[in-house]
Amino acid sequence: MITWDIAGPPLLALLLGYGLGAIPFGLILTRLAGLGDVRAIGSGNIGATNVLRTGRKGLAAATLVLDAAKGAAAVLIARWLWPDTDLARLAAIAAFLGHLYPVWLGFRGGKGVATLLGILAALAWPVALVFAAVWIAALLIARYSSVAGMAAAFSAPIAAAARGGIGEALLFLGFALLVLWRHRANLARLFAGTEPKVGAAKG
Repeated sequence: MITWDIAGPPLLALLLGYGLGAIPFGLILTRLAGLGDVRAIGSGNIGATNVLRTGRKGLAAATLVLDAAKGAAAVLIARWLWPDTDLARLAAIAAFLGHLYPVWLGFRGGKGVATLLGILAALAWPVALVFAAVWIAALLIARYSSVAGMAAAFSAPIAAAARGGIGEALLFLGFALLVLWRHRANLARLFAGTEPKVGAAKG
């Protein structure tokens, strides 16, 4: 018989993670700023890159920070509530899925790059440093936000494997594959030569 003592903590970790991850900060901030629905411009995404297309760099930066913070918060709160368990990883997965597929936005959320950075910072900060370095370098070189995000995502499992964390590497590989899936439209535009670079008005 499954009791609450057994099933309760994992269920609460899932709800905690998903609830935090599903907060659409990009949408909330742009509406509070009187800019309307960010999903109606550019790529239609709720992340920092699309918020940047409003011309408000401060809002884009705030979106990036808050999207990262909610991923980190899910992990840190779960770790505090249930120490010496793997529920922090469960909360991380739920937070990531919440950001990608928020129920109150019809399961149409962001692409997960900033939220993944926050999750990595809380779970394995050396991997987060590699992630951030690859993200910045790829963005400076290619000037495609999508390329930078995908490159950074796949740097995480490689960095984790180099540290000897096979289970960690597999978890991060799962995140990276989801990031790749969420960027499939960007990949199509990259191959077609129509993907906008950072600073472009539309894409």
